[in-house]
Amino acid sequence: MNFKYMKKILVINSGSSSLKFQLINMPAEEVLASGLVERIGQEIGKLKYVSEGESVSEENEVPDHSSALKWITSMLLDTEKGVVENASEIVAIGHRVVHGGDKFSETIIINEKVKTTIKDLYSLAPLHNPPNLTGIEVAEELFPKAKQVAVFDTAFHRSIPAKANRYAIPNKFFEDHKIQVYGFHGTSHKYVTEKAIKFLGSGPSKIISIHLGNGCSITALKDGKSVDHSLGFGPVNGLIMGTRSGDIDQSVIFHLTNNLGYKAEEVSEILHHKSGMLGLTGFSDLRDIEAAAAKGNRECQIALEMNAYRIKKYIGAYAAAMNGLDAILFTAGIGENSSRIRSMVCEEMEFLGIHLDEEKNQERSGDIRTINTSTSQVKVLVIPTNEELEIAKQTFNLIS
Repeated sequence: MNFKYMKKILVINSGSSSLKFQLINMPAEEVLASGLVERIGQEIGKLKYVSEGESVSEENEVPDHSSALKWITSMLLDTEKGVVENASEIVAIGHRVVHGGDKFSETIIINEKVKTTIKDLYSLAPLHNPPNLTGIEVAEELFPKAKQVAVFDTAFHRSIPAKANRYAIPNKFFEDHKIQVYGFHGTSHKYVTEKAIKFLGSGPSKIISIHLGNGCSITALKDGKSVDHSLGFGPVNGLIMGTRSGDIDQSVIFHLTNNLGYKAEEVSEILHHKSGMLGLTGFSDLRDIEAAAAKGNRECQIALEMNAYRIKKYIGAYAAAMNGLDAILFTAGIGENSSRIRSMVCEEMEFLGIHLDEEKNQERSGDIRTINTSTSQVKVLVIPTNEELEIAKQTFNLIS
């Protein structure tokens, strides 16, 4: 490795209620610092900061994503815990941007036009594009000499064929307004699928990747290419999420507006911010829901059953669509850490050749691992996602 060409790249991944970051020396893929600010917008936010093998945890008020990024920056520049002496050492910042619409199909250097377009797409990703843009604007302020780069979630799903990415509405809405399935969590699905294919060491593959966090999605992949995906035009349908409803009968929306007096923006607020696990239980964090369910909270128990049932339905549908299934992958915060959800999803799936080894399922490891039995026809893998590394790779390739 020629260290002369090493570049420090800060990756910012702004989620709906969290902000993950990694400072990576590329192309060596050396992580200098990493961490997470979570529970943004709640009463007390939490920061985990890791550098040189040492971890620091702090609590503070974090009302918004701007505060979270400033907190992270102060740690990176800290005289004792920091890993850079001044901001100019960071040559580029790679930003995860959820929705690129039909405007962006690849990684791009951010300018005023790009920022305006990201803002124009707020309505398609109201939980994510706003904090994504905030992260960009704050980064420009804090790191004025660094190149700002946008990596779009939607780009990976451009391979979805017309039979799966079109809606059965008049063609003019597709032709004139580009209303179609765009897909999300693309960097995560791309990263874990490539890891799975390498790990399995097989030829042609039929894989279902299940990304479970505060936002959730499931993707059908043939030979590493996305061929169907649960999220569509916007990131609210499909699986049940932290605050988002997932799939819902359109008639419910018409009933809310036409008969119950709700305005369209109020319905949008309900479906994006007040539904999902929050609407069912009063909690948006699955850890709280699982704890309450264990104590006998019936609403939380039913919500967990609904969550797993929805995932099972998609697995069945995608296995049928691909005419087979080689492996299913669990990833992201819930997928990697909730043995209960994994168990509930995989139970009574023997017909598809899925047999979970419950002892392996309970194990904890930071590495890729199999949790299926030796007789299972379908491999069941837990793969820690690393969207930040994927973003760093694409950012480095663009600026080099």
